[in-house]
Amino acid sequence: MGNRLIIGVLVIIFGCGTDQEKVRDSSKLNIVATTGMIGDAIANIVQDSAVVTSLMGPGVDPHLYKATQGDLQKLTSADVIFYNGLYLEGKMGEVLEKLGRVKPVIAIAEKVDANRLRKAEEYNDSYDPHIWFDVSLWQEAVQVASGELQKRDPDNAAFYAQNTQGFQAQLDSLHQWVKKEINVIPKSQRVLITAHDAFGYFGHAYDIEVKGLQGISTLSEYGLRDVANLVNYITDRKIKSVFLETSVSKKAINAVVQGCIDKGFEVSIGGNLYSDAMGPQNTPEGAYIGMVESNVRTIVDALK
Repeated sequence: MGNRLIIGVLVIIFGCGTDQEKVRDSSKLNIVATTGMIGDAIANIVQDSAVVTSLMGPGVDPHLYKATQGDLQKLTSADVIFYNGLYLEGKMGEVLEKLGRVKPVIAIAEKVDANRLRKAEEYNDSYDPHIWFDVSLWQEAVQVASGELQKRDPDNAAFYAQNTQGFQAQLDSLHQWVKKEINVIPKSQRVLITAHDAFGYFGHAYDIEVKGLQGISTLSEYGLRDVANLVNYITDRKIKSVFLETSVSKKAINAVVQGCIDKGFEVSIGGNLYSDAMGPQNTPEGAYIGMVESNVRTIVDALK
């Protein structure tokens, strides 16, 4: 669906928004989040006092995601919209900007401390959007979301603050656990190689070198030289394993593995990592904490 058609549909939906509002329970705040990670954070804050909908499910690449007509209906009927920002939802930017003129639309990654953000080489005016890979930085984003919700739903503000405090305690424990687990990997093998450069914050926070074949956005393309350079790096360093991402095509990493084989070096695929999307609903990996724990276990098992 092109941008012009999306905006046309958006105008039509705005026109019939009153009828949609009659259908839903007006006693609860209606919140829409773009990614599963944001939806999980909001759900931990509001629990059963609000309705939370996440647009992007398991295996979805937010860099390439285009809003459907169903998404537009959810967005226009929302009381509050939370998205990541920093160009993560690249193809939805125009829609979110237009909605921001008539309702609260909050880019949580753009409200954390900019001094903690990584510069994005492919975007002159922006930063790496993958902030959830540093649990301590994600805690800042959770606090931002909680503050916005408390401001917009004062009747439940104390409840949201209490829930946020409990969730932050869980995230504190998670952050320390990740540090301890990654430290098990020998320093010489502490290299994380993935399809695209999503794990930069993870590398900085937990002292592991990170290499991605593509750039920060999967919209960027890789060439034969990029593959050759990564193959040389892996063979020179004798890296044991490389990793797939559940929301990115296997083609890129398979090309690297084949390149290593052609050079007489066998590198294994260490497993699937959740990068830009969480796992299926009703599984441990379908929640932020479970997703992080799964990634860390996969990395440690393959590299130690």
